Amino acid sequence: MPVHFDLLGPLTVSRDGRPVPLGSTKQQLVLAVLLLHPGETVTVLELTAALWSGDPPDSAAANIRTYVRGLRQALDGGQDGRIHTTAGGYLLRVDPGERDLDRFDAAAARGRAALAAGDARGAAAAMATAVSLWRGPAFAGLPLPRRIDARVAQLAERRLLAEEDHAEARLAVGEPAAAVAGLRTLLHRHPLRQRAWALLMRGLYRTGDVSGALAAFRQARLVLAEETGMDPGPELTRLHDDVLHHRLDTHPAGPGRGAAARPVSGRPQQLPLAVPGFVGRSAELALLDGFLTGPADRPAGVDIATVSGMAGVGKTTLALHWAHRTLHRFPDGQLYLNLRGYDDGDAVNPADALVTFLEALGVPIGRIPSSTDARTGLYRSLLADRRMLVVLDNARDAAQVRPLLPGAGRCAVLVTSRDQLAGLAAAEAARPLTLDVLTEPESRNLLRGRLGPERLSAEPGAVADMIELTGRLPLALSIVAARVAARPSFPLDAVAAQLRTSEDRLAALADGDLRRVFSWSHRALSPDAARLLRLLGLHPGPDLTGAAAAALCGRSRAEIGAPLRELTRLHLLTEHLPGRYHLHDLLRTYAAELARDGEQEAERHAARGRMYDHYLHSARPAAVLLQPTWTPIEPEPARQPGTYVPIADRAAATAWFNAEHPVLLRVLRQAAETGHERYAGQLAWTLAAYLAPRGLFQDQLTAQQTALAAAERIGDTEAQALASRMLARALMRLGDHDAAEHHIRRALDLYGQLGDLASIALVLRQYTEQCTRRGRLDEALAHSAEALRVSRLIGNDYAEARALNTKGYLHALNGDYVQAVADCTEALARQRRMGDRVGQAATLDSLGFAYHRLGDPAEAVACFEQSIERFRESANRFHEAETLTRLGEAQEALSDLPAAVEAWRRAVRIYDELGDAAAEPARRRLAELTGEESVAQITTLRSSNEG
Repeated sequence: MPVHFDLLGPLTVSRDGRPVPLGSTKQQLVLAVLLLHPGETVTVLELTAALWSGDPPDSAAANIRTYVRGLRQALDGGQDGRIHTTAGGYLLRVDPGERDLDRFDAAAARGRAALAAGDARGAAAAMATAVSLWRGPAFAGLPLPRRIDARVAQLAERRLLAEEDHAEARLAVGEPAAAVAGLRTLLHRHPLRQRAWALLMRGLYRTGDVSGALAAFRQARLVLAEETGMDPGPELTRLHDDVLHHRLDTHPAGPGRGAAARPVSGRPQQLPLAVPGFVGRSAELALLDGFLTGPADRPAGVDIATVSGMAGVGKTTLALHWAHRTLHRFPDGQLYLNLRGYDDGDAVNPADALVTFLEALGVPIGRIPSSTDARTGLYRSLLADRRMLVVLDNARDAAQVRPLLPGAGRCAVLVTSRDQLAGLAAAEAARPLTLDVLTEPESRNLLRGRLGPERLSAEPGAVADMIELTGRLPLALSIVAARVAARPSFPLDAVAAQLRTSEDRLAALADGDLRRVFSWSHRALSPDAARLLRLLGLHPGPDLTGAAAAALCGRSRAEIGAPLRELTRLHLLTEHLPGRYHLHDLLRTYAAELARDGEQEAERHAARGRMYDHYLHSARPAAVLLQPTWTPIEPEPARQPGTYVPIADRAAATAWFNAEHPVLLRVLRQAAETGHERYAGQLAWTLAAYLAPRGLFQDQLTAQQTALAAAERIGDTEAQALASRMLARALMRLGDHDAAEHHIRRALDLYGQLGDLASIALVLRQYTEQCTRRGRLDEALAHSAEALRVSRLIGNDYAEARALNTKGYLHALNGDYVQAVADCTEALARQRRMGDRVGQAATLDSLGFAYHRLGDPAEAVACFEQSIERFRESANRFHEAETLTRLGEAQEALSDLPAAVEAWRRAVRIYDELGDAAAEPARRRLAELTGEESVAQITTLRSSNEG
């Protein structure tokens, strides 16, 4: 069904030619924001700021969900085919040509290309199409908040540029009267447009109205003086002089050809061909528009922008696309030079670059000065009264660029480099733009443009793999697209398969010389930074800290600072969070190759060992802070003191694990695969202290399976027992009770061989829980009694209290509530004396259960509330949700239905965030108590959590 989104005027949507009702003003504002960011996630925070510029209501997020549902109903009959819920926000899918803004941009681009090629008639027709798409101001009639209003102002500027281009094309084709009429209308609305005044003067002159042209200049001068206090710019002043002395041509260049076709002396046009099929980068293009082509009436001065980023990210492609798109803004021409800062050959010397530019500006070779300073002076003099674009591509550093910067006038300079060029920003006020990899929609559009939509839609899984495995790096995607296009009979999955192993990935991309491109960056590094890059190839990702980098290199944190800054400055590393660095996956693969070729095997083994040592000796004290009652592991001896992260308290331990647990999962797996099996088991123990209380049982399962396999490989009985015990816990939580029981029995057997009674008591309590879950209550009670006996035998007060609680809970399950209260009360008293807050949480939950069954729901509520408080203190979210469910049942028994509903809602929220199916019983009780409306609210809550 063809859908048109028209925003260049009042906001309207039509499907199959029929209007689509868009609902309330706020709902239309949501659509407006999404239309300004097609194919991109707009966060709930951004939508909130756009809809409520002041203090948003507490219901803002819920209101936004309602508006989105309304839009989905209007656009897709309630489906999410157009508006997708993403992590943290919403994404509107808009196909090419569905927005009138996209049709406007396409027509304007065709018109400007025709003007540049001398096809005046083609330019006039295309620009007329572009201008006709505007039905008024963008989103006319909507009360636009400031955040939207700024984007709309950019659209208005694009409209004005198109109207001026349309007038220029009309002049070139021989329609000066029509051009004059349109320009007078434009200047009535926007009297400070100096380019429009210049075109009006030319049009009047062409019609023979010389006095009118001079009067237009006087009017422009008066308006500019009154509004800005400035005189007309150089172009208007020269044009006035040309009119006075009758130096203007009164006829167009000829049928079908405009002034753009005539060569102009000293007007270089050096831009290389822009890469066809450019996609995305709308935000970056808008930034460059703001940096380099602001309002024509702003104060004169040289505008400088830098585009930096890693090799292959598309810096040159972006710069050339933007430059070709804005040719009309630089009537005096364009200079371009590849400075070869990171190419195979030597970088271009600034003195040699100046010779190239001076020749392009018409200076005979014999009159070019010999010194660099003199050449720079002449170059700046020639540019002082011109409006030119200078593109300096692939610069090595700021020193190479500075002699090539104009000194005055209205020139713009665009510099691309792998270096951040911070010196230019500091000293020359250059505006920096850091280019990242493509978004997923942009990557898909790139492949669609090269391969066609049919081929992509036939194998969506392979397309997703190609995008992910190239890390959305434009150069890598282009290489893959070329490889696929050259083999039309190959299935896409065959090409994707060549990328799936990191060892083969760079080989699969060899056609585009990706290794060679990366090598240019590597050769530019200092020895210390080059070694750090090689060793970073040994780190599994996804990111790392400076302390981890120091451990890899066997250096102190202070010594590693300069190499880290060098890699970051050259975009080989990205500091995506303060103190945390990300290495692109393809660069990681390249760095691993460098390490394999440039470092001895012994050094690679030692570097990995130092890295595992850093993580283990940072993680262990953090795990002990999170789980002070756990029996700590005895870690591998420390290799290099000083590279571990000191953890001050429980909050710091939680924050450290929040940041590092994705890294630890990868490090653990790599340790098991590279001959460091003992580290794998010990890291798995530290991770369990963080993962288990948060209900992250799938990660816990993966970690312990890896640890168990590593322990079996080296025949470490103690490590096998530990991994089996913790693996059983994860399997129980995930519902695989047969496998869980197998590993519990195996752990009991192994601990029996070791004679480890404390661990046997712990596993017996775990076995008790397993039997309870499977309904074998008599067997569970027997195991709990044995756990209590063993705990008393070894004199472990902590274990004895935990065993008493377990026994008491089982008595409650068997209906002996009086004995249950007695056992649990004794356990609680012991735990309070020992300060075991986590143990108290579990025992209070058991007491609450027993009191509720005894017919004392008020006492049960008191116990459950204390239990929940202690579980929350320990960040044990799974058990907090379990107890909240029981709290709701006790409050229901007290006829306190609002409190019961609130408890169950909190439990559902936690379970949903953990992805645990245990939410369903609480959700059913809510449905029974609250009816259809609350069911809808809970469904909305789930949708919000998932989104």
